[in-house]
Amino acid sequence: MGMYTDEINNISNKSRETLFEFAEVDARQAEETGYSNYSYWRSTWQSFLKNRLAVFLLVGVIIIVGFTILQPYLPAQKSPTEIYLDEQTGMQARNIAPNAEFWFGTNSIGQDLWSRIWAGTRTSLFIGCVVALVEAVVGITIGTLWGFSRKLEAPITQLYNVVDNIPTTIVLILMSYILRPSISTIIIAMCITGWVEMARFIRNQIVILRDREYNLASKCLGTPDYRIILKNLLPYLISVIMLRMSLAIPFAIGAEVFLTYIGLGLPISEPSLGNLINEGRVLMMSPDLRYQLIFPSIVLSVITIAFYIIGNSFADAADPKNHV
Repeated sequence: MGMYTDEINNISNKSRETLFEFAEVDARQAEETGYSNYSYWRSTWQSFLKNRLAVFLLVGVIIIVGFTILQPYLPAQKSPTEIYLDEQTGMQARNIAPNAEFWFGTNSIGQDLWSRIWAGTRTSLFIGCVVALVEAVVGITIGTLWGFSRKLEAPITQLYNVVDNIPTTIVLILMSYILRPSISTIIIAMCITGWVEMARFIRNQIVILRDREYNLASKCLGTPDYRIILKNLLPYLISVIMLRMSLAIPFAIGAEVFLTYIGLGLPISEPSLGNLINEGRVLMMSPDLRYQLIFPSIVLSVITIAFYIIGNSFADAADPKNHV
């Protein structure tokens, strides 16, 4: 019996020698096999580029922002606050239709609308970007602490209930009455309550994610809380954070327009889209003067729609499910 077993083993050994070869271990090739050149942000950008409309609007927004910054330094540009006089009559060049000298015409006191529109766009974009940045920083910070720390949940909930029950419009009106109307006043008024929605949304998402298995495993391994937040939680929320930031910019510009409409916005001497639209609104029924409302309204509409579409497209691109 033992002889037959030895013969079988010899046959199997010979078969293995003829059919199989031992592979040599190459550490360099092993590293190359396990290496991946995947980049989250590169993949996000590639996914975003597939939306041609969003890319077109992004280029348009970049051009508008760049032009608003460079416009005062370009040749043949007029001052947005200077009152121009008619060379023939010596009186104010009031309500002149668009021509070669005044590209967008003049307003009721002889100011150049072309320069005022771009100065107003510069002011409104500055307000919108600052408000969006402050809302994002404050909202993400408070929302993360609110959702992750059980000790801070009760006091932050009480703070949220107090702030959330105060209408934003009331805060804007009160701040405009208490403080002198200015850019800083509008920014402060919008930021007082603007962080609430962002904080609540971030808190709800953090509560969903914080007790998942990989986070519990990180805690058991002694990973610091801040590292769990930065590495395990917030990366999942990048898409919605970018979406809300992009929507905060047109919302802030719209709030400035609303405040100007009710008479609590920026001073008339400070060009803004709100002031320009409010001035043109009075002349809406005059066919020859409607250009004073049409031009700033077009700029406002383009900016608002562009940020909305770009924000939604970037949020979709930032979703890992849509990555290539």
